[in-house]
Amino acid sequence: MGIWQTPPDLDALNAAARGTLAETLGIRLAEIGADFLRGTLPVDARTLQPFGLLHGGASAALAETLGSVAANLCCAPGTRAVGLELNANHLRAVRAGMVAGTARPLHLGRATQVWEIRIEDAGGRLSCVARLTCAVLAERESNHGA
Repeated sequence: MGIWQTPPDLDALNAAARGTLAETLGIRLAEIGADFLRGTLPVDARTLQPFGLLHGGASAALAETLGSVAANLCCAPGTRAVGLELNANHLRAVRAGMVAGTARPLHLGRATQVWEIRIEDAGGRLSCVARLTCAVLAERESNHGA
């Protein structure tokens, strides 16, 4: 089980994305290991910017999706992780195909978590590196707007 507090079920996690931004962009959770979560994003009309390159916002959405899902799988019962800050550096242009992101924890604390998400093109070249910081809150605190 590794770092996961909740046993991961990729089918259930992908089903939970129905009707969300992740589904709209075509993000799919693809693999889970002892200390990582991997997902994919198509580089197509939904995710390109006007110059024909993968939109930085699409890369950020992939990074935040992977980091947030992973963070919540690491939360103790009765707590939930919510994003505080996302930083993304876009390193290489991608014009077509598929990118894959891998989220790994840098810090898993009781009050905060920090995740690194590396996004690579189909050739394994790094296109974006992101860092997501999450607050870990009691579930009642994290539902304030819902």
